[in-house]
This record gives sequence, structure tokens and C-alpha cells, in this order.
Amino acid sequence: MQNVDTTKYVIYADITAEGIVERPDVVGAIFGQTEGLLGSDLDLRDLQKTGRLGRIDVQITSSGGKSSGTISIPSSFDKVETAILAAALETIDRVGPCIAHIGVNRIEDVRASKRKYVIDRAKRILVEMFDENILETEEITEEIKQSVRIEEITHIGKDSLPAGPNVVDSDAILVVEGRADVLNLLKYGIKNAVAVGGTNVPPPIADLCAKKVVTAFTDGDRGGELIIKELLQVADIDYVARAPEGKSVEDLTQKEIVRALRQKIPVEQVLDQYKIKNQPKKRREITTKRKSLIRERPLCVRNVAERAEAIAPRRIVPREVVSRAAAPVAVVQPEIEPVAAPEPEREWFRQHVDELNGTLSARLFDRNQNVLKEVAVRDLARELKEANGDVNGVVFDGVVTQRILDIAAEKGLEYLIGAKLGNIAKSPVCVKVITKEA
Repeated sequence: MQNVDTTKYVIYADITAEGIVERPDVVGAIFGQTEGLLGSDLDLRDLQKTGRLGRIDVQITSSGGKSSGTISIPSSFDKVETAILAAALETIDRVGPCIAHIGVNRIEDVRASKRKYVIDRAKRILVEMFDENILETEEITEEIKQSVRIEEITHIGKDSLPAGPNVVDSDAILVVEGRADVLNLLKYGIKNAVAVGGTNVPPPIADLCAKKVVTAFTDGDRGGELIIKELLQVADIDYVARAPEGKSVEDLTQKEIVRALRQKIPVEQVLDQYKIKNQPKKRREITTKRKSLIRERPLCVRNVAERAEAIAPRRIVPREVVSRAAAPVAVVQPEIEPVAAPEPEREWFRQHVDELNGTLSARLFDRNQNVLKEVAVRDLARELKEANGDVNGVVFDGVVTQRILDIAAEKGLEYLIGAKLGNIAKSPVCVKVITKEA
């Protein structure tokens, strides 16, 4: 009998006989004609009794006076001995009274079949029987963070608009499209975002925008563009940032979010881009007054004497006046409003203004009026922040905004020459502002 626990290989052979034979004839021929052929150690009868060989299975049929069929013999020997037994089968040339021929077809490795079965079954078990809710360490961490973010999210107004926990108290906020955008920003620690919930901007958003410095941060698709246009008409926003084209804010990585926010552009440029008329003068004055405290910066950090002079002009005597003459000391009043330069002084930059017209580019100059670098207007703020003191002025094809003006004052620039003047809440006395409109 076949011992299924020890079977390693199965010998498969084909048999043909020139006459009609049956299974007992074939089995008798196998035992009889191999007896003594391989020695006592490989005698088939003894091997079958000890379980080294399994039951010889013969399937044979007769047709037209001839017989044909298959033989299978399980073996628990190793490869070499199993091959010897298979070769011995092919020496049988007669079954009963009939001439016969046996040819080994193949030898199956039972263990390989079992391994294949184990692999296939293990795959099914893994898919069907294991709990799908078992999470890896990173997934557990992310799930906890997600639950914390959901707990952090708040709602404002009667419409229960999704918002970060810092929206009410923060001086600057981000206006995004939906709840998923707020959650994604919370994921990376940005807690001052509020969602409009669609293209119909609710009144609480307009009220918030009137009191805070607002950046509209929308998806890089047609819907994001429509929301920006509506915000420009019903709310007072200051900057516009867009996700990369074809992407949503909810899908952005931290690096993409930071890059998009760094590339935000002032609202004046967006108004020109979409050809939207600016807000009425009365409303603009009200919102500018409300935001003046938020946007206010030091008048100038380039020259301490000038800064003190601007704060208390009656008590400060400029050093230049003391050193140049012994005449009575005169009090110098600082320039508070940006003024146009005299015509001889304006001549040198006229060529640069004409060359930059329509390019949305900016040129940075040193104290000798030499061009240090030419950059895109959207990168101007970043370039000025990274400047190491060698930039003395800028000529650019864009709007002179409060942000650019504040950075110029902090970096000690002497002049800003732009296409037009935006909403300026506080004008540093040490930076001359000149526009094409002047």
C-alpha cells in the first residue's frame, strides 16, 4: 500500500500491448520480469511490503485487438534509486502472451506539488481568513493622527464652516475650498485654514476677510479659479496661492504646500490678470484701516538715525548737518509719502522700465545702478529676503504692494520702481516708491 507520508516521487509510464491484456497481467509482468534484475535491495515485492514503493496503479483499455494504458508507481526513494526503478520498467517486453512496450512518461516530484499547493493555499488564506483591519505601525500612527486632526477641526458661523483651531485668533488665515483641504493642512501643522464649502462664498468668510490678512489657497483646476473670482468680488483677500495644475489641496504633500504658499501673488496682480475692477474706494479704505495694525512694520531698519528722525524729528539733529556747517542747526523733516524722482534722476531707469513692460520680471540693482539679477515678479519677495545687503533698488513689472515695501525697508533698499501702486497701509520713509503712473 502506498504510504502517503513518505512518498517523494511518482513514476508515470505508458504501456502498449499487441493483444488484449488486463491489469493483473501488467502487474504480474512488472514483478516477474524485474525480479532479480536489480538485486535484492531493489526487489519490487520486498520494497512494496516495506512501504518503500506504493501501490502499482494500472489503467488499461483494449480496442481493435490491442491494449494501451498508463502505469503509476509511488516511490519513497531518492532521485537516483527512483530513476533506476523507472528504467527497469522499460525492460519489460512482454505482458502475458502479448508483446508489450513500456515507456516512462514523467516522474513527478510530490514535494514540489505539495509546495505549490502550500503557496497557493497560503495566498487564499492570507486574503480570505486574516483580519483586514490589522494595521502596520505606520498605519496605526496615521490613524491616530487623523483622529487627532478630526478632533482639532472646528466649525464657525451658522453654516458650520470647517476651520482650523487657530482661525479666530490668528492675524492671517488661509481660505480653502473644502473640509478635506482643512484636514490635509492640519496634517502638516497648518491650523489657520477655513473652508468656503463651494463656489457660493458664505457671509462669515467675508466678515473674516475684512479683519485679517487673507490668502486664498485653491485647487489647480477650473473650480479653484471660479472660487478665486468670487472671493475677489465679495471678500477682501490679500494674496492668492494655487495648487499645481491638475492637483487638489487635499492631495498635496508638505513640500508642495510650502512651495505653493511661497509662490503666492498679491491680489492686485490677480485683479489685473482676471480683469476684475478693484473694490470701491470707500470699502477699500475701511478694510485697509482694519488691517493696518496687522500689516504694520518698522519704518526703516537700514539707518537708525533716519528711523529716530522719523519718530521724533524735533529732537534729532542729523549728523550730516553738524559736520558740514557751523550754521544754526536745522530740523530736517522726513518724506512720508512716496514721491516721484526729478526728471534727471528718472532717466537712467526709463530704459529698464520699457524693457520689462509686459514681462512680469524684476531687476535688482546695486548702488552703482548695475543689474545684479533678473527674476520673476512672483519670486521677488523671496529674492529680497535672501539678499545679503548688496541690493540697493528694484525695477519690476508689477504692483508695489505692502509686503514688497516692508521687505524693501527691512533690507535697506533706497527705491522701488513698479508698474503701479497697490493698497499701502504704511509707507516707510526710507524707501522711495516710483511708478509708471507717477
